Amino acid sequence: MFSVRIQTSPIELGELDAGNGKWTSHDSGAQLRFVGRVRNDAGGAPITHLVLDHFPGVAEAEIEKILATARGRWALQGAQVVHRVGKIPVGEIIVVVQTISAHRHDAYEANAFIMDYLKTQAPFWKQECFADGSAHWVEARARDQAAARRWEEVR
Repeated sequence: MFSVRIQTSPIELGELDAGNGKWTSHDSGAQLRFVGRVRNDAGGAPITHLVLDHFPGVAEAEIEKILATARGRWALQGAQVVHRVGKIPVGEIIVVVQTISAHRHDAYEANAFIMDYLKTQAPFWKQECFADGSAHWVEARARDQAAARRWEEVR
């Protein structure tokens, strides 16, 4: 199973677990889940929430390309991305990336690859909103670009 879902409602891990019967298989040795949460680490005024925007349809298509690339590089039996958009308070889940494979190496590597490319290739726009009422759009970070570039060398 390979799927992409973008939603405005909170991401519920219990709901994902309930649907994971599709993710279990007798030949699956590894299931990996990355859960990303909104954090308050802007270094200054406290962040109260993020606002994440995207182009519906375009963002899903780009994420599907990322999953297809991961599927071509690693022996995956499944991969899922659930991404939240809209107003997201500090502490809430912004993204879940799940991978499943026969062996842990493929699940780990593919999961990290997908997350690195989500940060750099998926068309999302992120605004940090602060307790004092101010806000600013977040620029791409050099460390995220470097993380994605490393996959050009890893085969």
